[in-house]
Amino acid sequence: MGLAYPIQKFQDWFTQQWVILWGKKIDPKEHQWLMGPFGNLNGIGEGFINQLAEKENLIIERNTKSNGLIPSINQLNLSDTDLANLSQNVVEFYEHTAKYNLDLTVKWNPIFKVFGVLVNKLFSNRINQLNIPTKNVKKSEELISEIITLSDASSKKVKYTIWFRTFKSSGKVIYSGIYGTCTLPCGKACVKAVFPLPKGNATVIMSPTVGANGELILNSSGKNFGDAGFYFLLNDSKGNYWSQFISSFRDRLTVRTENDRILAKQVLTLWKQRVLKFDYHINVKE
Repeated sequence: MGLAYPIQKFQDWFTQQWVILWGKKIDPKEHQWLMGPFGNLNGIGEGFINQLAEKENLIIERNTKSNGLIPSINQLNLSDTDLANLSQNVVEFYEHTAKYNLDLTVKWNPIFKVFGVLVNKLFSNRINQLNIPTKNVKKSEELISEIITLSDASSKKVKYTIWFRTFKSSGKVIYSGIYGTCTLPCGKACVKAVFPLPKGNATVIMSPTVGANGELILNSSGKNFGDAGFYFLLNDSKGNYWSQFISSFRDRLTVRTENDRILAKQVLTLWKQRVLKFDYHINVKE
């Protein structure tokens, strides 16, 4: 059995050891669809971006309006019918995400709110990542949304696309994730979001479908390792890789157009019970 890296905060060590105990040891070469950057021990947030660029000799580009979460919607391998039905405003958002900011409202299931408080106190405030409000936000809270690309210094090819979102009011990082696509072992193309954590990451893989009204539906509702879903990954004290698939935790994101406005709803569930709901208004930056 592997052991988590010992010289770190106890809560980080404990959660990593839990992944080792209940997860599986993996070979990164055989699981390229799952792999992504790991965080450092001294926090995530904006500092991680600079550390990753330095480590891999990458060039950071910020404040551009040309970059999207994915270069082309065609990377999702949707059928011709789905592509024809998909809202062009939604396509524009995913291919040119940097042009937009977001307004956010949050609604908790009261039963699970205590878990949000614990996560914030034990992890989020310290590592500057996943600072989800622990109270319902009924009046829209403005998010500053930035696409940051890290490119190879020689080829200039983009290696990582980071969606960096902070609260305008406080500057706290709600999400700093590395976005792109991956192909599951079954051959299904999915959207992939990697959120660096100390000595590891949380990775969400979401399977795309197109709804009857042209909305894009991204769903992480797989049942087994290798499906779309939520994964923890980490390095142990000897540098071995471990992963745990959390089938009970699911994320469903629906992005749609209504009267030429782009709206999104994200619902997180645990054991089929709604934990948290986000509603987003997506607006073109001024």
